[in-house]
Amino acid sequence: MVGLKNYKPLRLIAADQDDLQIISACLQDAVGKVGDFAYLPEKRRFAFVTNRFVWEVATHKKRGPFARVRAGLHFDDVLSVKQMHIKTDAPDAVVALLSINYAVVEDDKTATITLRFAGGGSIRLEVEAVNVQMNDMSDPWQTRSKPDHQS
Repeated sequence: MVGLKNYKPLRLIAADQDDLQIISACLQDAVGKVGDFAYLPEKRRFAFVTNRFVWEVATHKKRGPFARVRAGLHFDDVLSVKQMHIKTDAPDAVVALLSINYAVVEDDKTATITLRFAGGGSIRLEVEAVNVQMNDMSDPWQTRSKPDHQS
């Protein structure tokens, strides 16, 4: 793909809040279908796949090239999952991830990781520890534009 010669698939692991901020930045503006999110309580895992905007190759702010890549993410050591303003009965509904935030719970034995989406939706994970992996799973494909936070 023209202009993506510097692309290298990301394979990231987060074990603390600082690591999680890096994954959050890489996944900013990722889009995915609600049906591609899954909580597996027997494995204590929350996982999803998404189309990640490849910020690291967006060399020119106006012209591009711009690209997306299929990326998978999973959180381990998940105790519970709560959703707010996410239509779980609409598996083809598309959501855009804005950020992933971390907070320690007052008892200091657990923490919350919150995925915040455009439009006000969120998914909150109660976790014992930060234990996250993200992997690019496909070749990138070119897109016409980059996400615009001005509109």
